[in-house]
Amino acid sequence: MTEPGTLHWAKSSYSNNGGSCIEWAPEHAWRTGDFLVRDSKDPHGPHLTLTADAFADLIAFAKTHG
Repeated sequence: MTEPGTLHWAKSSYSNNGGSCIEWAPEHAWRTGDFLVRDSKDPHGPHLTLTADAFADLIAFAKTHG
């Protein structure tokens, strides 16, 4: 399995909202089904591992609450 530090991370489309944004590792999600999410301001910090349903809920929450 790929270590989180070697993954390609994609920034949220909401990243221009003043710096409060997340990144996720899409290739890892497609390969494993685990959605890795981290704070874009702390790329060497911890990350969350979410299920597909939890990731969808996070996206829905972000769209609703900006």
